Amino acid sequence: MKALVVEKLSTMRSILRRMLSMRGFDVAEAENGPQALDILRRTGTADLVLVNWIPSEIDNLDFITQLRHQAAHKTTVIMLAASEPGMRELHAAFIAGADDYLMMPFTSLQMDERLARAGLT
Repeated sequence: MKALVVEKLSTMRSILRRMLSMRGFDVAEAENGPQALDILRRTGTADLVLVNWIPSEIDNLDFITQLRHQAAHKTTVIMLAASEPGMRELHAAFIAGADDYLMMPFTSLQMDERLARAGLT
């Protein structure tokens, strides 16, 4: 299975890459939404797109909307990693096409539970 991690901080991208790689994912990384869309255009779809959700960044919401529109006929799971998710902002992300979220910091067990719930294990 393929995963794409969309995260501004390289250290966090590395941590998420390692966690997903240990679960059998082939992981690509992007710093932001536009870079992620470019990677997906070149490499094809991903089974999981894990996005660091920062509500104040309109880029994330636009990215999720574009990705969901492009992947409407595919089974891509869009999961948010959010440290302080506001309910209004999360609601907007779900309307845009996000499927689930992990509250940061999260444990390996919590990630496993979310991946299982999404059918990705």
